[in-house]
Amino acid sequence: MMKHKYFNFTLLPAIFALAWPTMLEQIMQTLVQYVDTAMVGSLGTTAVAAIGSTSTVNWLVSGTVAAFGVGFLAYISQRLGAGETEKARRAAAQSVLAVLVTGGVFMALTLSLSGLVPAWMQVEPSIRPLASRYFFIVYLPMLPRAASIIFGTVLRAAGDTRTPMKLGLLVNLINLVLNFLLIYPSRTVTLLGLELPLWGADLGVVGAAVASAVSFVVGGVLITVALWRHPAVSPKGFSLRPEAEVLKPCLRVALPNMLQRFGTSLGYVAFASMINALGEVATAAHTVANTVESAFYIPGYGMQAAAATLTGNAIGARDPERRRDTSRLILLLEVGMMLLSGGLLFAFAPGLVSIFSSDAAVILLGSTVLRMVACSEPFYGVCVVVEGMLQGAGKTVLPFIFNLCGMWGVRILGTFIATHFFGGGLVAAWACMIGHNLLLFALYVGYYRKLNARPLTTIQ
Repeated sequence: MMKHKYFNFTLLPAIFALAWPTMLEQIMQTLVQYVDTAMVGSLGTTAVAAIGSTSTVNWLVSGTVAAFGVGFLAYISQRLGAGETEKARRAAAQSVLAVLVTGGVFMALTLSLSGLVPAWMQVEPSIRPLASRYFFIVYLPMLPRAASIIFGTVLRAAGDTRTPMKLGLLVNLINLVLNFLLIYPSRTVTLLGLELPLWGADLGVVGAAVASAVSFVVGGVLITVALWRHPAVSPKGFSLRPEAEVLKPCLRVALPNMLQRFGTSLGYVAFASMINALGEVATAAHTVANTVESAFYIPGYGMQAAAATLTGNAIGARDPERRRDTSRLILLLEVGMMLLSGGLLFAFAPGLVSIFSSDAAVILLGSTVLRMVACSEPFYGVCVVVEGMLQGAGKTVLPFIFNLCGMWGVRILGTFIATHFFGGGLVAAWACMIGHNLLLFALYVGYYRKLNARPLTTIQ
């Protein structure tokens, strides 16, 4: 591998070693999400709307829990970069406490509010009972869900992206098989000319919820075992009582990120609520388009994982040149991949939407908004990667401000004005979403250039 004047290609093996398992994990999750949506979509537009109408609340909860993981990611990756293994393991032990607290609190909140959430989301009254049942079931296993999120981040901070990938593949396979058995009634399938009877529970949307809940439990248990056995960050033998020396620096990073995720996720909830008010077709098209679009963000989130870990390691090792070289090369790779994914999304949007819905109105509206957002993919990809670098560096305050201004000042306010005063529909709402992403691109690039010009210290 050569070292170019601006790009150090000798870093490619390290970047891809961290990025490809995360990408493969995301691909599998997205494929399962595609199959989930297609299976439920076969039950009709009402079923899709019942599941999709509360999906943004899931982003709110999962994003807030994930913020705690970001604090541990920055601390652990920097401690390991500095060769301080014991401090990294102490932080991993404190992550167990974070799982118990966040998992317990959010389980109590979500279960107690499950009957009210669909009404708050302005879901059509006929869909609310089904949406409420689905929401309640998928949040019963909140503790193992928190373990999957936070412990997965701890392992990635240690440079282990393969274990979360392998467990993710297994969990998604379990979810897929259970969906197949629980959603549909008993039927006869033809295989190689043979007719085979196949059992089915015929639970519909409730079956999809049970499948998800069981897979969450399996994933949480397995990743807990994997963390306990990990040679670099196992919490085994360390106290689970709160340690201020470790928790304070982690929380200084996590708190702004938590507020960012909470604020932006509330924005997603408000955004989805305004879309739900546009009717069943708009809700279904929005749900399907979000599902399709998620596959085309995979390069961004794979590179984000590599950027966060390698940035933290370089800062811990006090190697500013490696930090700059890594960030330049990851951004180059990211833009190239997102240009390709955006082009594919634009070209194949109608066919992709038709996988999940046979409703002509949903296909037309969903493919229109997907082609709009495809043009902004490279800009959003840069935001994702730069945010990963800042997480590894422990810099989360300004990203919190950026995201809050973009979400509420552009996406929410713009959508409210467009839909309430100008009669705009889903197209206008997604145009505001794209405007939000472009603003973030400008702010992140400016902050990145300024930050890259000066040395960074480890978090203490």
